Amino acid sequence: MEIGKVPESVLKRAIFRQIRTKRREVLVGASVGEDCAAVQLAPDEVFVLSTDPITGATKDTGRLAVQITANDLASAGAEPVGILLTVLLPPSADEALIRQLMQEVESACEELHIQAMGGHTEITAAVNQPLLSVTGVGKVKKGCLVTTGGARPGDAVVVSKWIGIEGTSIIAKEKEEELRKRFPVSLIEEAKGFDRYLSVVPEAAAAVRSGVSAMHDVTEGGIYGALWELAEASGVGLEIDLKAIPVRQETVEICEYYRLNPYQLISSGCMLMTSADGYRLVQELKKAGIPAAMIGRCVEGKAKKIINGEDEAYLERPKTDELYKIYE
Repeated sequence: MEIGKVPESVLKRAIFRQIRTKRREVLVGASVGEDCAAVQLAPDEVFVLSTDPITGATKDTGRLAVQITANDLASAGAEPVGILLTVLLPPSADEALIRQLMQEVESACEELHIQAMGGHTEITAAVNQPLLSVTGVGKVKKGCLVTTGGARPGDAVVVSKWIGIEGTSIIAKEKEEELRKRFPVSLIEEAKGFDRYLSVVPEAAAAVRSGVSAMHDVTEGGIYGALWELAEASGVGLEIDLKAIPVRQETVEICEYYRLNPYQLISSGCMLMTSADGYRLVQELKKAGIPAAMIGRCVEGKAKKIINGEDEAYLERPKTDELYKIYE
């Protein structure tokens, strides 16, 4: 396609016709010539906004883009309402690719009841693969906002599901042909299917009901990066039991094959939470059908200990995510 704005006829066919999920709060949504979306909230509700790009995956990018943004909003205790999309495409892109991306986006929006409210789509030589950046809009009742910086000394540290599931799914899809030479098909198919666990919206809702003090979705940098960020934001130290951190065997196998550290692997679908009553939080999550585990506690001071049996180490500042090593 020619460099510049995507033609209006393509916008209507490949983008606007794919947007079917609607929210009553959205007064102005995606339409030709509309540069802004408008959302009406009740007097006792607060806007929550988030933005994120998808750069580490080339497959299912539309779905991933929606899910990670919804996860950001959910980690603040907010209900996701809508998204704004910026889609940058290389000149090699065609209308079929644009339609596919929007179908992926709408599929995720439908599952999460989120409206694609608008955005911008452009053909540009500045990218060599589709680049999606999503701004999310959510709402939360006044007084119910949850932050990453809400943890206090004495709080239990809890994680939902398993670490590394997003990275494992991406690697299994991107490197499927290579992995089939080393692993059973059943392992690869299960790993690819980890994308069904990527939403943390359900656990966020359950956590808010149980009185969670802080939440942080585990994304780039993996669980180690998320622990560091939560501790820094809250001004607390940590004592974390490495063996208590839940990880799937598929993740272990694939990470060992590529010599990756699963604790530094992108982990959307895993929520990091703190609570004065960790046992109650874990039980509430399990009642909602969400696996969860207590992995440690917050302490006074700044030290961030990782305890592995008799050995102790200290967390370092977040490093580049392990996922990018598979492209080197």
